[in-house]
Amino acid sequence: MARRGRDDDLLLEEDELTAAFLGDDDLAAGDSTAAAPDQPAAPADEWDEDEAQLPGQLAVDVYETKEKLVVKARTAGVNKNELDVSISDNQLTVRGTLSAGNEDDVENYFLQECYWGEFSRTIALPVPVKEEEIEAMLKDGVLTISFGKVQQDTVKKIQVL
Repeated sequence: MARRGRDDDLLLEEDELTAAFLGDDDLAAGDSTAAAPDQPAAPADEWDEDEAQLPGQLAVDVYETKEKLVVKARTAGVNKNELDVSISDNQLTVRGTLSAGNEDDVENYFLQECYWGEFSRTIALPVPVKEEEIEAMLKDGVLTISFGKVQQDTVKKIQVL
Protein backbone atom coordinates (compact mmCIF):
# COMPACT_ATOMS: atom_id res chain seq x y z
CA MET A 1 0.00 0.00 0.00
CA ALA A 2 1.36 3.41 -0.88
CA ARG A 3 1.72 5.92 1.89
CA ARG A 4 2.16 9.65 1.86
CA GLY A 5 5.48 11.22 2.73
CA ARG A 6 6.65 14.79 2.88
CA ASP A 7 4.97 17.17 0.47
CA ASP A 8 2.32 14.50 -0.21
CA ASP A 9 4.69 12.43 -2.36
CA LEU A 10 3.61 8.82 -2.63
CA LEU A 11 6.09 6.41 -1.08
CA LEU A 12 6.03 2.72 -1.84
CA GLU A 13 6.31 0.20 0.92
CA GLU A 14 8.95 -2.50 0.61
CA ASP A 15 6.61 -5.18 -0.84
CA GLU A 16 5.29 -2.76 -3.47
CA LEU A 17 8.80 -1.69 -4.43
CA THR A 18 9.84 -5.32 -4.83
CA ALA A 19 6.70 -6.00 -6.89
CA ALA A 20 7.45 -3.01 -9.13
CA PHE A 21 10.83 -4.48 -10.05
CA LEU A 22 10.00 -8.19 -10.08
CA GLY A 23 6.45 -8.05 -11.36
CA ASP A 24 3.42 -9.50 -9.64
CA ASP A 25 3.86 -12.89 -11.34
CA ASP A 26 7.30 -13.39 -9.77
CA LEU A 27 6.00 -12.58 -6.29
CA ALA A 28 2.87 -14.69 -6.65
CA ALA A 29 4.93 -17.67 -7.76
CA GLY A 30 7.19 -17.24 -4.75
CA ASP A 31 10.21 -16.53 -6.93
CA SER A 32 13.08 -18.05 -5.00
CA THR A 33 15.71 -16.52 -7.29
CA ALA A 34 14.99 -13.01 -6.05
CA ALA A 35 17.31 -12.01 -3.24
CA ALA A 36 15.69 -10.79 -0.05
CA PRO A 37 16.25 -7.06 0.53
CA ASP A 38 18.72 -7.73 3.37
CA GLN A 39 20.68 -10.44 1.53
CA PRO A 40 23.17 -10.04 -1.32
CA ALA A 41 22.45 -11.58 -4.69
CA ALA A 42 23.90 -15.02 -5.41
CA PRO A 43 27.46 -15.02 -6.78
CA ALA A 44 27.83 -15.61 -10.51
CA ASP A 45 29.12 -19.17 -10.01
CA GLU A 46 25.84 -20.13 -8.31
CA TRP A 47 23.59 -19.10 -11.21
CA ASP A 48 21.35 -21.68 -12.79
CA GLU A 49 23.18 -23.38 -15.67
CA ASP A 50 19.98 -23.53 -17.77
CA GLU A 51 19.65 -19.74 -17.71
CA ALA A 52 23.12 -19.38 -19.23
CA GLN A 53 21.94 -21.34 -22.28
CA LEU A 54 18.98 -19.06 -23.07
CA PRO A 55 19.45 -16.58 -25.91
CA GLY A 56 19.48 -12.89 -25.08
CA GLN A 57 16.53 -10.74 -26.05
CA LEU A 58 16.90 -8.01 -28.60
CA ALA A 59 15.51 -4.61 -27.57
CA VAL A 60 13.30 -3.08 -30.25
CA ASP A 61 11.30 0.04 -31.08
CA VAL A 62 8.10 -0.48 -33.09
CA TYR A 63 6.23 2.47 -34.58
CA GLU A 64 4.12 3.40 -37.57
CA THR A 65 3.90 6.16 -40.11
CA LYS A 66 0.96 6.77 -42.45
CA GLU A 67 2.32 4.27 -44.97
CA LYS A 68 4.61 1.93 -43.01
CA LEU A 69 5.19 -0.10 -39.88
CA VAL A 70 8.81 0.20 -38.71
CA VAL A 71 10.84 -1.99 -36.35
CA LYS A 72 14.26 -0.76 -35.19
CA ALA A 73 16.80 -2.69 -33.17
CA ARG A 74 20.30 -1.90 -31.96
CA THR A 75 22.52 -4.60 -33.41
CA ALA A 76 26.00 -3.07 -33.14
CA GLY A 77 28.65 -5.74 -33.51
CA VAL A 78 26.50 -8.06 -35.63
CA ASN A 79 27.54 -8.85 -39.19
CA LYS A 80 24.55 -8.57 -41.54
CA ASN A 81 25.38 -12.02 -42.93
CA GLU A 82 24.83 -13.42 -39.43
CA LEU A 83 21.36 -11.90 -39.02
CA ASP A 84 18.30 -14.05 -39.64
CA VAL A 85 15.15 -11.97 -40.19
CA SER A 86 11.90 -13.76 -41.02
CA ILE A 87 8.14 -13.21 -40.96
CA SER A 88 5.40 -15.79 -40.55
CA ASP A 89 1.74 -15.37 -39.55
CA ASN A 90 2.23 -11.63 -38.92
CA GLN A 91 5.09 -12.35 -36.49
CA LEU A 92 8.58 -10.97 -37.07
CA THR A 93 11.58 -12.95 -35.80
CA VAL A 94 15.13 -11.55 -35.62
CA ARG A 95 18.01 -13.86 -34.64
CA GLY A 96 21.74 -13.37 -34.61
CA THR A 97 24.96 -13.57 -32.65
CA LEU A 98 26.89 -10.78 -30.96
CA SER A 99 30.56 -11.61 -31.12
CA ALA A 100 33.04 -10.15 -28.63
CA GLY A 101 35.94 -11.09 -30.87
CA ASN A 102 38.99 -13.05 -29.75
CA GLU A 103 39.17 -13.27 -25.95
CA ASP A 104 41.45 -16.30 -25.60
CA ASP A 105 44.02 -14.42 -23.52
CA VAL A 106 41.54 -13.01 -20.95
CA GLU A 107 42.45 -14.20 -17.46
CA ASN A 108 39.91 -12.32 -15.36
CA TYR A 109 37.01 -9.93 -15.92
CA PHE A 110 36.68 -7.04 -13.49
CA LEU A 111 33.38 -5.92 -14.98
CA GLN A 112 31.28 -7.58 -17.70
CA GLU A 113 28.05 -5.80 -18.57
CA CYS A 114 27.82 -6.39 -22.31
CA TYR A 115 25.83 -9.34 -23.60
CA TRP A 116 27.72 -11.54 -26.05
CA GLY A 117 26.23 -14.55 -27.75
CA GLU A 118 23.04 -15.57 -29.47
CA PHE A 119 19.95 -13.39 -29.34
CA SER A 120 16.44 -13.86 -30.61
CA ARG A 121 13.25 -11.81 -30.58
CA THR A 122 9.81 -12.59 -31.99
CA ILE A 123 7.29 -9.77 -32.20
CA ALA A 124 3.60 -10.01 -33.05
CA LEU A 125 3.15 -7.15 -35.50
CA PRO A 126 0.42 -4.77 -34.26
CA VAL A 127 -1.06 -4.09 -37.72
CA PRO A 128 -1.46 -6.18 -40.87
CA VAL A 129 1.49 -5.76 -43.28
CA LYS A 130 2.16 -6.52 -46.92
CA GLU A 131 4.69 -9.35 -46.85
CA GLU A 132 5.84 -8.48 -50.36
CA GLU A 133 6.73 -4.94 -49.24
CA ILE A 134 9.39 -5.54 -46.59
CA GLU A 135 12.73 -3.80 -46.51
CA ALA A 136 15.52 -4.54 -44.02
CA MET A 137 18.64 -2.40 -43.70
CA LEU A 138 21.60 -2.52 -41.30
CA LYS A 139 23.36 0.82 -40.96
CA ASP A 140 25.61 2.12 -38.19
CA GLY A 141 24.66 -0.79 -35.91
CA VAL A 142 20.90 -0.22 -36.24
CA LEU A 143 18.69 -2.78 -37.98
CA THR A 144 15.63 -1.08 -39.51
CA ILE A 145 12.83 -3.22 -40.93
CA SER A 146 10.03 -1.41 -42.78
CA PHE A 147 6.75 -2.98 -43.80
CA GLY A 148 4.09 -1.63 -46.13
CA LYS A 149 0.84 -1.55 -44.16
CA VAL A 150 -2.34 -3.16 -45.44
CA GLN A 151 -4.83 -0.35 -45.79
CA GLN A 152 -7.96 -1.31 -43.93
CA ASP A 153 -11.19 -0.50 -45.67
CA THR A 154 -13.38 1.95 -43.91
CA VAL A 155 -16.22 0.50 -41.91
CA LYS A 156 -17.64 -2.55 -43.59
CA LYS A 157 -21.33 -3.13 -42.94
CA ILE A 158 -22.21 -6.71 -42.04
CA GLN A 159 -25.75 -7.84 -42.60
CA VAL A 160 -27.21 -9.87 -39.75
CA LEU A 161 -29.33 -12.78 -40.97
